Amino acid sequence: MAIHRRQPEETSDEWQPERTTTKAVVYPNYGSSDVVRTTEVEKPTPGDDELLIRVHETVVTQADMHFRTGTPLVARLFAGIRRPKKRPGGEFAGGIEAVGKDVTLFETGDRVFGSTVPGMGGHAEYVCLPEDGVIATIPAGMTDEDTAGVCDGGLTALYFLRDKANIQRGQRVLINGASGSVGSYAVQLADYFGAHVTGVCSTANVELVRSLGADEVIDYTEAEFTERAETYDIVFDAVGKSSFSRCKRVLAPKGVYLTTVASPTVLLQMTWTMRRGKRAIFAAAGLHQRTDDLLFLRERIETGEITAVVDRRYPFEEIAEAHRYVEGEHKKGAVVIALE
Repeated sequence: MAIHRRQPEETSDEWQPERTTTKAVVYPNYGSSDVVRTTEVEKPTPGDDELLIRVHETVVTQADMHFRTGTPLVARLFAGIRRPKKRPGGEFAGGIEAVGKDVTLFETGDRVFGSTVPGMGGHAEYVCLPEDGVIATIPAGMTDEDTAGVCDGGLTALYFLRDKANIQRGQRVLINGASGSVGSYAVQLADYFGAHVTGVCSTANVELVRSLGADEVIDYTEAEFTERAETYDIVFDAVGKSSFSRCKRVLAPKGVYLTTVASPTVLLQMTWTMRRGKRAIFAAAGLHQRTDDLLFLRERIETGEITAVVDRRYPFEEIAEAHRYVEGEHKKGAVVIALE
């Protein structure tokens, strides 16, 4: 395995003690972006089978909005009932600073990207993760910025389309929110799997979605996709803005409605439609992330079949502002946070 070494930083002639603390983001309580805090925490130490990763880039996702606000209430089953119990951040790109004595898959200096889910804590300067976690080396020619968002959008889209909907060549697939972090990968993956892809987005993003592989693009400011005559084998609501009830009329007889946002209604519809023709499906995709899937996405990136979409890049100190931007629900692809 090739070792990618970072340039050594300039050092003073005076002895510098090793840092014992590091910066990390916390949410003391549920609430608006005002609850986002950057604080000092103890620097993690890798166990025998763990990697100490210096995070260079992370992302703020729509999931972070749910975990910060505690809405919908089902989010609190993962984040904490009364207040957030986990430090936020599920995706990262960075470099391995140290490895435990039993680590064999990676070496100090490797550039890696991956997911901290379910433990979280990716919005920090350092994370410790087991070597058999959802981690892979960064593809040659890719930057940390480009790879940081792959785990959020790419892994989520792959799990919903391939594993939950069993996407097949020739199927008609509609992606609502096609320019977002999940939607932009969903369009590309549906195209890769040989489906006829229809993307739904705003006027400003029509050309972007078409460039990602959509065969047809619907501008939601001009037309409502649920009122069209066409039917689809899969309707993937990648932004949770529609509903099974509204989409049912555009689903094929055995069509599948996918949504990334849970609600009591969706969970009830999942049970009700389980043995019926048209089905509603929600899944906590973050709990089903696998290294094999990350490697699959890495290969698609290396072959040029998938490309990263990055909207904005904020310095770590402005992560609260990044939350406000994501909350506006008009982002394209990933919103990246730079820690270096």
